[in-house]
Amino acid sequence: MSKKQQQSSCDTCLYYIYDEDYESYMCDMDMDEDEYVRLVTDSHYQCPYYQNDNEYAVVKKTDVIRIFLKSFSIF
Repeated sequence: MSKKQQQSSCDTCLYYIYDEDYESYMCDMDMDEDEYVRLVTDSHYQCPYYQNDNEYAVVKKTDVIRIFLKSFSIF
């Protein structure tokens, strides 16, 4: 998967939240009806709102930047 492609699994998205009123998970983004239909029906469509909810990925990226800066004695 190239860096320009986004992962589109709703299970790992930041906006995929549990709604107590409906007692189920749903997307919290304000999509229009056309976007939602395309997301549900087109298997190759990449959600433009996807945000990875993996807090470890953020930490890992920060550590890589810190190591890079230390190698140049900047940090």
